[in-house]
Amino acid sequence: MFQSQKHAFWQALLITILIFSIGIITGVILENWRTSKINDLYKKSEIDLLDIKLQSEIYFSGNFNCEQAIKENIKFADKIFEEAKILDRYETASRLTESIVFEHKKYDLLRTMLFLNSIEIKEKCNNSYYEVVYFYKYNEPSYDTKARQNVFSKLLKELKEIKGNNILLIPIAGNNNISAINLLLEEYEISEEEMPVILINRKTKIKDIQTIEELLKYF
Repeated sequence: MFQSQKHAFWQALLITILIFSIGIITGVILENWRTSKINDLYKKSEIDLLDIKLQSEIYFSGNFNCEQAIKENIKFADKIFEEAKILDRYETASRLTESIVFEHKKYDLLRTMLFLNSIEIKEKCNNSYYEVVYFYKYNEPSYDTKARQNVFSKLLKELKEIKGNNILLIPIAGNNNISAINLLLEEYEISEEEMPVILINRKTKIKDIQTIEELLKYF
């Protein structure tokens, strides 16, 4: 009887280890697949941004076509915003490795380049569209911060739907240990403790908002 129970115990243990190992391997495979998809999106977006930058340089060297430059910049910002939602879904699913965190950093740099390109175009064209940069906490946000960020994200999505091309919306993680972004935060006097923060036209900072009506007052 004792030998039979011992044998059953080892069988159960081996089956448990096998199931656990399969789960871990499957999780890593899925994570690598997600990372690969994100990397593909990033490469395409990187090419698009370089294209826009080159267009801007061409414009600046001759007759600057403000209408075209603004159109392309907003179009690219919209594309980046949609890809940000895909990235968020992948990150929500799981984070078994650091690969997706690394891809997120690349996207933050891409968004920062977009923001700087937008500043250059807007100053050259003196256009009336709104630059809306959303700085949020990415690494280890508190429960309260997560709740606020969920509210901010939903309101900004609704704002974009209402205002369309009058809004250039750029979300950037503000605590991902990237020097260029840290310099931006310092320039606009935004601390990590304050985030999430919505920065409008590099002047107005919104730190607390609950309804779309409150947000629309700034536009």
